[in-house]
Amino acid sequence: MKKERPFSELIPYLPPDTFEQVVPYFQDHTIHLTLTRDRKSVLGDYRRPHGNIPYHRISINASLNAYSFLITLLHELAHMFVFLKHRDRVMPHGPEWKMQFRDMLVPYIGKNFFPADIEKALSGYLANPKASTCTDTNLYKALYRYSQNKDGWTLLEDLPAGASFVIDTGKVYTLLEKRRTRYRCQEQGSGRMYLFPVIYEVKPLA
Repeated sequence: MKKERPFSELIPYLPPDTFEQVVPYFQDHTIHLTLTRDRKSVLGDYRRPHGNIPYHRISINASLNAYSFLITLLHELAHMFVFLKHRDRVMPHGPEWKMQFRDMLVPYIGKNFFPADIEKALSGYLANPKASTCTDTNLYKALYRYSQNKDGWTLLEDLPAGASFVIDTGKVYTLLEKRRTRYRCQEQGSGRMYLFPVIYEVKPLA
């Protein structure tokens, strides 16, 4: 059986002075929050009460920086409130969720909870929140700068044309040219061409 932990253990994961704004959600609702190992394609997850499980369940990657953690937590809490209001009658990231998420994030804007570059990107993102912050290039780049990334790794857009890089599978590529929001790259060895998002994380090779 998992041991219940005090709310105060959330403090190190959140930006300074935001804990008091977040903790009422957990005092007013029965939520089981799980901090997980890093998941590459998922930052957080919400699961509604179901069957013999009468409480809300939220999981968040423990490796996220404080700003990403807060945004992801509010993202998942917004799912909870949409479920409480609409049950399963609306789309997961439909208009109801967008409005709920926006309403929950707006109180954190202009209060110095976020660095200026993140707040600027976040303000643009709030015009039409996406299902994941990873799909908003400007916000992802701003948040990435405050993360403890793997040593020597960076975003593909930071490399010059002609640079060689390796990805997490171990395959090596050469960056050729930018095409809108993606870069055309050639796999070394096979000569095959691939398109990578500008925010793809890579390790430059000397």
